[in-house]
Amino acid sequence: MNSIQSLTPKEIVAELDKYIVGQADAKRSVAIALRNRWRRRQVESPLREEIAPKNIIMIGPTGVGKTEIARRLATLAQSPFFKVEASKFTEVGYVGRDVESMIRDLVEIAISMVKEEQKDMTHGLAEVNAEERILDILLPLPPSASMGEGPDGSYSFLLQSDKEQERAVTLGRRAGESSTREKFREMLRDGRLDEREIELDLSESHGAPMVEIMTTSGMEDMQSNLQDAFSKIFSKKKKKRKLKVPEAMKALTKEEMERLVDMDKVMKEALRRTEESGIIFLDEIDKIVSKSSGGYGPEVSREGVQRDLLPIVEGSTVTTKHGMVKTDHILFIASGAFHMSKPSDLIPELQGRFPIRVELHSLGQDEFVRILTEPENALIKQYIALMATEGVELVFDPEAIQEMARIAVEVNLNTEEIGARRLHTVMERVLDELSYDASERGEGQFVVSADYVRSQLEAIAQDQDLSRFIL
Repeated sequence: MNSIQSLTPKEIVAELDKYIVGQADAKRSVAIALRNRWRRRQVESPLREEIAPKNIIMIGPTGVGKTEIARRLATLAQSPFFKVEASKFTEVGYVGRDVESMIRDLVEIAISMVKEEQKDMTHGLAEVNAEERILDILLPLPPSASMGEGPDGSYSFLLQSDKEQERAVTLGRRAGESSTREKFREMLRDGRLDEREIELDLSESHGAPMVEIMTTSGMEDMQSNLQDAFSKIFSKKKKKRKLKVPEAMKALTKEEMERLVDMDKVMKEALRRTEESGIIFLDEIDKIVSKSSGGYGPEVSREGVQRDLLPIVEGSTVTTKHGMVKTDHILFIASGAFHMSKPSDLIPELQGRFPIRVELHSLGQDEFVRILTEPENALIKQYIALMATEGVELVFDPEAIQEMARIAVEVNLNTEEIGARRLHTVMERVLDELSYDASERGEGQFVVSADYVRSQLEAIAQDQDLSRFIL
């Protein structure tokens, strides 16, 4: 797949189509929003700073693809992406999480993302350094190479920085290394030393105690600051371990990658990415709609949270332990079922911060058939792969797939509408006997027909009281 910077809206929709059936309007809006992030970065300053993201609110019943769009966006965006349920937040001053915590979480995700990229960039150099360290253990350098001679003729150990400088010189003079070292290097690379055990010193973090503080919202930084303080007290120490050469190579490469990463650059780049291309997905936003129209006192997790969201969505500066973060250009995508309320019940100021509204439609039998068969992670493909591990070749007749989709729609209509999530329950009930007996059944083919589906589900689907509890 190309970089997101080169993906057009049509290509983004095509990527989403691989996993999500239907909902073309929602995919289209999200694709345009993602592409606009790239377009804005191509605009010259100072106009670039004036272009604000157009936040999106997705409206639709449960199980139609809102959260799945968010999950796939996280992979597609290649930007700091954080998904959070709006119902977790409480108004500042009450016990619970405040809305600013989502910005702090987004920064942590950005740091992890940039750090991993830096590690990938230094992987080659880290492997070279790890190889040299293993060769140093297998063939210790003579005293003159690892020690310094003092004024009185005695040997004194050099500082660590001197050792590293000496190792760099050694790397630069490979042509002059002894033939024995070169032979060992060749054996190491050919895997002829894989069974040999070596002893090495590895950094080990003596686990700092976990710190959890139940406090009013807005004080979450106290917990992370205490955790940092404890981690410094319980600093990393070296521990001797015996490992086989391949395992030692992995451990030393990992340690070298950690050492080569410049955390100051990582922090700076992570804060920049958070501000310039961060995306926050606010799920269940309908749960912070006020139930009452006044007269019943403040609603800690509802209208108060909406008021706290306003400045962050509009653009403000949030303090994190890594630095200040401006939220002016962070893209917010909200979603909610709005069963008991409607988007117009949000406070007017917050409605204005989400100019793009997209409605996701309920799914019918045809969509359920496509969900079962078309996506790359389709349920039927998953179950076929699972049964193949037991030597059972699972085959679904087209009529059986139609029947499962029909029953799922029927149960949704007669009980609660939970959309495509109903298919998980239906599939489990249909394959319940096979899943239980597959280990003893032996290799062979198992065909799921429409009659078999009806025999497994018909009685439950027709009994509404029973289907409420089982399907």
